[in-house]
Amino acid sequence: MSASMKLSGLLFVVFLICNDRWTFGMSHPKPACRYPPSQWCRSLEIAVECKVQKQCMELNAVKPNQTVAPVSFSLYYESLCPDCRVFITQQLFPTWVMLQDIMSLTLVPYGNAKEVLSANSPFICQHGAPECRGNMIEACMIHLVGNSLAFHIIYCMESSTDVLNAAQPCLQVYAPSVSWSSVESCVNGRLGYQLMHANAVMTRALNPAHTHVPWVTFDGEYTKENEAKAMSSLFHLVCELYKGVKPPACTGASVQLSGSFCSP
Repeated sequence: MSASMKLSGLLFVVFLICNDRWTFGMSHPKPACRYPPSQWCRSLEIAVECKVQKQCMELNAVKPNQTVAPVSFSLYYESLCPDCRVFITQQLFPTWVMLQDIMSLTLVPYGNAKEVLSANSPFICQHGAPECRGNMIEACMIHLVGNSLAFHIIYCMESSTDVLNAAQPCLQVYAPSVSWSSVESCVNGRLGYQLMHANAVMTRALNPAHTHVPWVTFDGEYTKENEAKAMSSLFHLVCELYKGVKPPACTGASVQLSGSFCSP
């Protein structure tokens, strides 16, 4: 397990448990330091400030062999598609948190949308204009903050009761250094259109052509067998497809970490 994986998983879980004021959609956790959880193990200085240096050192000691190519996973989806939201929140995000050291992730928010020749509304989405905006917000997030950190934000959005209204607070939690105005500028400007057009091109280039969403590919290829396995247990499929030495999460091997507790 990598530092960033554990940081997203165990450290952030401990962070949420310790802060009993967290209630999604109503309040937000008070950060333990000025960095979001996804950056706690990025450098020694940050780890020291956030008081997780020992955990980060332990986690870095169990990294898998980086010379073996990770499993390349791509998800083609729509921001308001119920089945996509279930897959992201119940399969993809938990798997990625545990196995991100052995998998590379590409998110393509577009799905069953259509690109049309219209200055006012260049895209038509299956679930209406709100979904087009949601797709573009998530595409802009990926562009502005990077794929890894953006996935935390997207998971936060997709797991909420109101995907669009969750976007700004989710951004503030996971990427406080990125202004909401920069996201709006992207969504409302030419950049947002360019990003969505690129997603449209990627989606149209799928071979075989997608017939539904979520649509998943591994190493650029789609098979019904892998799709069925991914829908039932993506975690086990990624472990199965990885050609290197399996990380402890895949094998069930225990990793001894120092215990920590929240005291009243």
